[in-house]
Amino acid sequence: MNNQLQTLLAKKCHLIMGVVNVTPDSFSDGGRYATVSQAKEHINQLIVEGADILDIGGESTRPGSRPVDAHEELHRVMPVIEYAVKQNIPVSIDTTKPEIMQVAIQVGISLINDVNALQTPKTLETVAASQAMVCLMHKQGQPDTMQVAPEYNDVISDVRAFLKQRAAAVVLAGIAATRIIIDPGFGFGKTLKHNLMLLHQLDQFLPMGFPVLVGISRKSMLGAITGNDVDDRKYASIAAALIAADKGARILRVHDVKATRDAVAVLEAVKSANTM
Repeated sequence: MNNQLQTLLAKKCHLIMGVVNVTPDSFSDGGRYATVSQAKEHINQLIVEGADILDIGGESTRPGSRPVDAHEELHRVMPVIEYAVKQNIPVSIDTTKPEIMQVAIQVGISLINDVNALQTPKTLETVAASQAMVCLMHKQGQPDTMQVAPEYNDVISDVRAFLKQRAAAVVLAGIAATRIIIDPGFGFGKTLKHNLMLLHQLDQFLPMGFPVLVGISRKSMLGAITGNDVDDRKYASIAAALIAADKGARILRVHDVKATRDAVAVLEAVKSANTM
């Protein structure tokens, strides 16, 4: 049985995932939507702007961030998730904790977006017992130290091998391959060179057979390229999203939904021009 997100993936080339950070310390908009009323307003705005999916998170995973306990994370996200799922739009929960996943699944979310790729104990079983899709992301190290000195033999091969191994473990646990999405994890234990290589060769992940999700929006790699602060990376974020879409990414996790949607619409129109 398909959930809302699987149905959308079957219908559309590219999906725009709007970010809803219900946190005080996220790298881009930490604190801006930390109250329930602020988060609800933001959700309404993202839907008006054309978001296909909402990704709700209650724990920052930015470089240098500190973890929060499950009780605090649940307190932050649950009223927001409950509101979001009533808006008839696929909802993703950005979490690594099985307790949060379980409650979110019961409420009706469509996607578990896990930066730990279901390596935390009990997460595999929790997702396997549901109909939710799962996004498996690659990261090297933990958020508080992952950007200290990341190293790879070959970043493309190493990230692919990790995602292939995690996908196999997920399928073995009883989660159908059709429920898997992969994310190379831009900025999660990668230097600027690693990130640029991943983006340049993003199409190398397509033969794995899973939809690719990319989250580059406003990240430090774009600041390193442009010299711009986090609040002034909109245009660089759109450029990166277009490159990712052109390289085969199916889901674009972004802060600037309307601008990205408009840019992707132009890309899709150009690509389909020879079929008219």
